Parts: sequence; C-alpha cells; structure tokens
Amino acid sequence: MSKHLHRDLEALEEQLLAMSAKVEEMIAQACAALRDRRGDLAAEVMQADNEVDQQEVLIEEECLKILALHQPVAIDLRRVTAVLKINNDLERIADLATSVAERATRLSMHPAFPIPQELTQMAGLAISMVRDALDAFVRLDVAKARNVCVRDHAVDAIYYHLIDVFFAMMMQDSNVIKAAIHCDAAARSLERIADHATNIAEDVLYLVEGEIARHKHLPQQPK
Repeated sequence: MSKHLHRDLEALEEQLLAMSAKVEEMIAQACAALRDRRGDLAAEVMQADNEVDQQEVLIEEECLKILALHQPVAIDLRRVTAVLKINNDLERIADLATSVAERATRLSMHPAFPIPQELTQMAGLAISMVRDALDAFVRLDVAKARNVCVRDHAVDAIYYHLIDVFFAMMMQDSNVIKAAIHCDAAARSLERIADHATNIAEDVLYLVEGEIARHKHLPQQPK
C-alpha cells in the first residue's frame, strides 16, 4: 500500500467513526425521548438527521475518489467497499432513530399509555449492537462481529412478543389504539436498527475474511 493510499484510508475511516458517534448519540436520544416523553430530545434527533445525511454524501464521495485515484486491490479494496456499505447503513440507522423520535413526539400526547418494559430492553440491545458492530470494525474483531449477528435473533424475539402485547392492549381498550400503533412503529424501527447493525457486522466479516457473510444463517432451499 502506498503512503498516500494509507493516509486517505485512515482519513476516510476517521470520517466514518465521527459519523457513527453522531448516529449512536441519535439512537440513545431517541430512545430516551420515547421512554421519558421528552420532546426536546426528539427535536434534537430530528435536527441531527440532516447533518448525518450530509456526512453520508461526503464519505461516499471520498470512497469514490479513492477508488478512482488509487485503484486499491485485495484488502484495501475491501476496506473501501466496507466503508461504503457501512456508511449507507449508518445513514439508514439515523433515519430510523428519527422515526423513533417522531413516534416519541406523538406518544407524548398519550401520557397515560404504559410503555412496555420490553421496549426499553429492545432499545438497549439495539444500541449495544450498533456500538459493538462499529467497535468490531475498528478492531477487525470477527468474534465480536459474529456476536452482534447472534443478538439480532434476541431483538426479533422481543419485537414479535411486543406485537402480541400491543394487540392485547388494543383488544382490551380501544382508547389506546393510537398510542399502541405509535409504540409498535417505534419498536419496528428499533428492530430495523438491529438489522442494520447486523449488516455492519457482516461487512466486518467480509473485510477480514474476504467472504460475503449475508444470508449464511438462512436454511438451505431444497434442491
């Protein structure tokens, strides 16, 4: 690797990590806004989304510039590819955090609606998955990346359970239907955040091992 390519790759990854820190903060604020009915935090999340959108474009432009100028191969090419994909996943996570914040704003109009404890648990899992996926990227830690992929199943299980909880609430009291729908939408966004964290973890596996890890957990179709 030339020193110019090495310098540009380091600068690129620094930009990505700065963006990831902002996205992690957005998720935490959105979940706090949902839990504590804090409209001020929700507003901060929605405002930060524009900043993340701008960062995503800048990082993508830098990736394309590196590909054009340096024509990297082998692991250097995988690094640029991984950054491109992670960059996109982070932007989507920021969008989903914004969706949680928007639902938190609407839920503030229903102060009596009890937010299930499982939703807080799900939020904590999703946040930790994003954090660990990015840490795995920094450290090239395949064990941590695989652990993130495994935890996605736990988030899915909680979400499916919450669907039953919200349905039971609505059947018991029609007055909570609007609030339950908002809470379910927030839970769905958190489930999608966990999916994107899993995507990032799979990109780490690709970066280190050179093999695409997507869909490896799916059962084989019969021939």
